[in-house]
Order: sequence, then structure tokens, then C-alpha cells
Amino acid sequence: MNHKKELLLDKVGKFLFLGTGASAGIPVIGCKCSVCTSLSLCNQRLRPSGLLRINGCNLLIDVGPDFRQQALKYRIDHLDGLLLTHTHYDHIAGVDELRIYYLNSKQPLPCLLSEESLHELKGRYNYLFKPVGHVPTLSAQLEFHLLEEDAGEIEFLQLKIGYMSYFQGGTKVNGFRLGDFAYVSDIREYDPSVFLALRGVRKLVLSALRSEPSPLHLSLDEAVAFAEKVGAEETRLTHLSHAVDHDITNRKLTPKIQLGFDGLEMEFTYGA
Repeated sequence: MNHKKELLLDKVGKFLFLGTGASAGIPVIGCKCSVCTSLSLCNQRLRPSGLLRINGCNLLIDVGPDFRQQALKYRIDHLDGLLLTHTHYDHIAGVDELRIYYLNSKQPLPCLLSEESLHELKGRYNYLFKPVGHVPTLSAQLEFHLLEEDAGEIEFLQLKIGYMSYFQGGTKVNGFRLGDFAYVSDIREYDPSVFLALRGVRKLVLSALRSEPSPLHLSLDEAVAFAEKVGAEETRLTHLSHAVDHDITNRKLTPKIQLGFDGLEMEFTYGA
């Protein structure tokens, strides 16, 4: 009985929202708007990131400028891998905070990313690619695993991970899928084939900046339409600006599509 229970538990994964804010975070520096001055914890948003826990494996999605604060707040004492969606500042600026994991494990952290993202990292963080030698490194150490196609499935850390590609202002971005969970952030331009990659998803995380149209992000209405086309039983919106009040906006949304918030945890099913 206990063995069967253990096998069942292995099929359940969890996703923790480390941050649900837009690139400036909330509160925005110097802003006195109602959301930035709100006492609601749901309106206090760090930069977008998440932690996947599955089969005893901790996978970080993006590592923004607030990662140290997030790691301390949620007691992330170890990481097994990093999934990198793209290389905008709010998604990679905390990369050197990963150094402590290397110093503790003495092993580079596996990182799954596109060739385009790797090229950008080499330009911005060239010191990450210098050999460590026999002296303690002063920077994070990553072991890169490339997504060789625009969409497909790859085995990473003995996990089957689906991925898809889309664009944001000319930057290639990757969404990721594990089991019936998918993380699709910073999406603006996409091919309809993305919905094929999301077929059967029951738990969806999707970015939506604000009500007003944006050249780089889906609006709330556009995100709702996207989520309804996916048909997930639960969609949580992330990458939210200070134009979005948590409670007011949620009352306007449907029960199946609601805002995420820092610290929220979603369960999903991985495997058959």
C-alpha cells in the first residue's frame, strides 16, 4: 500500500509563484497609485519567476533581479535545474545569485534554454563562460542544454519537458510544459500551432500586463481569449503591472481564469 501511494505522489507536481509582477515590480519605485500603496499582499509583486517541484526535483523558471529575496522567503535551499524563457532583464538579472548553489554542490547548475538565449547570455555575462580551474569561482556556473527546435519535447534531468516558441518585440521566448501544466509568459506574437502544444493542459500560467493594449504583452482581454482557447480548468495570470488591482480585477474574471499572486501554489499531474 505504501509503495502504491509513493508512486501516486510521484505523479503530482507543484508550481510555486515566486513573483507575479511586471518588469518594474510592485510597488513601483516612487509611485503613489492605489495598487503600489495597497496593503494587500496580493498587490505586492516581485519580478516574474516560479519554482517547479516534481519527483523530488526543484526546477527554477527564470531568475530575475529579486531571486535572492525570493530564495530566502521561500527557503529554496537547493536547485536541480533552471528553465530559461528568454533573456530580458527581469528574467535573468539574478543569475549570479545562483553562485551559492554551485559553491554548495560543487556542480554546475543545468540550464535549459534556446540557442538564441545562450547567445544573449554570452554577450551580457561573458564571465560565466570562463573556465573555473582550481580556484573558487566568483560567479555562477551553468551547464547549458539547448532546445534545438522551435517546439517539441526534450528529456532534462530525467523529466520529459515540452516546449514551444513565440516572440516578444523580436525576442524569441520559450514556454514550457510538464504533464498537464504549462508556463507561457511574455507572449505577444505567436503561431496558432502553439495551441497544439498546449492541448490537454489543465493548469496554465499565462502573462497579461494590464487592461490596455501593449506592444509587448497580452492585455487582460487577450489573455482571457487565449486561455479560453486552451481550455484549461485553471488559468492563473502573471507578469502583472501596477495598473492591475488583484481583488477588483479578479471579480471581473471568470472562476477558471484568475490572477496569480506571489506565494500561490498550484498542483498539477505529471505522467500517466
